[in-house]
Amino acid sequence: MCVRRRSNSTTTTTDLPPITLLRRSPSSEKMKPNTKTNPKASDALPFPLYLANGVFLTLFFLVVYFLLIRWRVKIRNSTPLHVVSFSEVSAIVAFFISSIYLLGFFGIGFVQSFITRSDLWASDDEDENTNTKRRNQNQRVIVNVKQPKINEQREFTVAKTTPPLPPVAKQLKKLEDDVMSLDDDEEVVKSVVSGAVPSYSLESKLGNCFRAAKIRREALQRVSGRSMEGLPLGGFDYESILGQCCEMPVGFVQIPVGIAGPLLLDGREYSVPMATTEGCLVASTNRGCKAIHMSGGATSVILRDGMTRAPVVRFGSARRAADLKFFLEDPDNFDTLSVVFNRSSRFAKLQVIKCATAGKNLYLRFTCSTGDAMGMNMVSKGVQNVLDFLQSDFPDMDIIGISGNYCSDKKPAAVNWIEGRGKSVVCEVVVTEEVVKKVLKTDVASLVELNMLKNLAGSAMAGALGGFNAHAANIVSAVFIATGQDPAQNVESSHCMTMMEAVNGGKDLHVSVTMPSIEVGTVGGGTQLASQSACLNLLGVKGASKEAPGDNARLLATIIAGSVLAGELSLMSAISSGQLVKSHMKYNRSNRDFSQVSSS
Repeated sequence: MCVRRRSNSTTTTTDLPPITLLRRSPSSEKMKPNTKTNPKASDALPFPLYLANGVFLTLFFLVVYFLLIRWRVKIRNSTPLHVVSFSEVSAIVAFFISSIYLLGFFGIGFVQSFITRSDLWASDDEDENTNTKRRNQNQRVIVNVKQPKINEQREFTVAKTTPPLPPVAKQLKKLEDDVMSLDDDEEVVKSVVSGAVPSYSLESKLGNCFRAAKIRREALQRVSGRSMEGLPLGGFDYESILGQCCEMPVGFVQIPVGIAGPLLLDGREYSVPMATTEGCLVASTNRGCKAIHMSGGATSVILRDGMTRAPVVRFGSARRAADLKFFLEDPDNFDTLSVVFNRSSRFAKLQVIKCATAGKNLYLRFTCSTGDAMGMNMVSKGVQNVLDFLQSDFPDMDIIGISGNYCSDKKPAAVNWIEGRGKSVVCEVVVTEEVVKKVLKTDVASLVELNMLKNLAGSAMAGALGGFNAHAANIVSAVFIATGQDPAQNVESSHCMTMMEAVNGGKDLHVSVTMPSIEVGTVGGGTQLASQSACLNLLGVKGASKEAPGDNARLLATIIAGSVLAGELSLMSAISSGQLVKSHMKYNRSNRDFSQVSSS
C-alpha cells in the first residue's frame, strides 16, 4: 500500500507497512480471536435487562416507602425504632438486595468507563512515542485502501479539528471572566459602573474580598458622585464576614470601645466592654460598678432560658384551628413533637408550645433551648420540621408564614414582657448608706422616691411597655455592639423594671433589675469577628461552653444585667443629686474648635 503525505507546498511518498481496516462484523470477530471485550452487567443475567431493572427498581422504592411509613408510625406511637416485625425485617432484607443489585449494575458501567478511557489513553501515548516524527498539527494523510471490488481514496485527519464556536451566552460568559482576570482594577470598575459585572458578584469573580470591596467602593463613588473618604477601607478582614455578616461591603465604621468595671457579680469580677459614641455612658456605668463593688457585689439568677418562634397557620374554620390547638397542647403529643423538633440541631430542645387563636387563624409559639447560640435559625428549622410533620394529619392547614409576630422578634411586645424570650434574668445588690453618700453623692430616701415617680409612675403615664427603667437600652446596646450581638434585638432585650427600696431600717438601698428577654449568644453571627471575639474573651465567654451547652450565653446575659444595674444606679443618683446636666456638659461636649480644623 502506498501512502502519500501532503503538506502545504510539497508532496512526499513514503512506503509504510500495509494498513488493514476492519469493519465490525461477525467475520471480523473470527479474524481477531484475541480481541478483548469489556464486561457488561447484563452478561450475568439469564433474562432481559429491562425486566431485571424494572423489578429491582420497583422493589427498591416500595420497600423504602414502606419503611418510612413504619418509621413515622413508630414516632407517633413512641415505639422504639429497633423493635421490628417480620414484615419490616423482610423489607430491610429486600432493601439491601435491591441496593446491591442497583449499585452493582450501575457501578460496573461507571468503572468500565474509566477502564476504557485509561486503555485509550495508554494506546494514544504508545502511538505518540512511536510516531512522533510523522505527526504535525496541520498534517493530513491520504490512504489508498484496496478492497476486493472497489478502490476508494479516503482522507483521515490526524490533527485535532477546530471545535465549533460556542453559543452567544458562552461567549459573553467568557468575556466576563476575562474582565475578572484583568490585573487592572480600572477595567473592572468600569465594568461594574456600566452594569456589565454585577457588584454583588465581585467576591466570587475576583476571589479576593478586599479587592472586591475596594472596586465596589470606587464604583459607588463614581455612580453617586459623592466621596467616601472618611470611611475606612484597609485594616479589616473582609473574608471573615463573607456569607455570614454583611453583603457588598465598602468599608467599616469605627466605634470606640470603653471598659467599665470591675463589676463584682456572683463573686467574680468582670471588665465590661462597651462600644458607644455617647459621652458619660462608660464613666457613669463605671461609677455604678464601683458602688456595687464597695457594697460587696451583686447577685443574679436566671429564671428562664428559651428562644421562641411563632408561625401563623390558617384553617377553613375556627373549629379546625381549635382542633390543632388542642392537639399541640395535649401532653400526650409533646414527646412526639419534641422528637421531630429536636432533629434540627443537637442543641435544640423543645420546651413548650403556646397557642393563640384569632378566628380561624392559629399562632403557635414554640420555645426551645439553643445552647450557646442566640438560636433564631435553630428554632426556625425546628418549627419547620414540626409544620411539615403536622401537614399529614392536618392537610387543610395553610401555612401563612414561619413568623407570625407572636414570637416576638425585634419589636416591643407584651408577650415577651410577660412570658420572656431568650434569657430572663434578675440582678440585685444592697448598697450601703456610706457608699450612697460618698460614691453616688445622694441619699437613700431621694433615690427611692425618684425611682417610684420616674421609673414606675412616669413610665405608666407614658404607656411604656417594658420600659420601667432609666436607660437600660444604653448599656444593652453598648455591650451588644462590643460582643457581636444583633443590635436590633436591643428592642426586647432592654425590657427592664428597676426597683429601689430602703432596707435595714432605711439606711441601706436595695436595687434590682428584672430583665425578662435578654437575647444573646456566644457563637455564630458577629461573635466570630476578631474584635467582637476579643471582647467576649475578655469576659471569659468566648465560643461554646465546654462544660455545659449554654453556660457561656447565660453568663453573658447575667453580666449584661449586672451592667444595667450599675448604669441604673449611677444615672438615678446623678438625676437625684442634680448632676446630670453638669456631667454631660463636662464629658459629652468636645472643647475642640472644629471651625479652625476645617479652615486649616
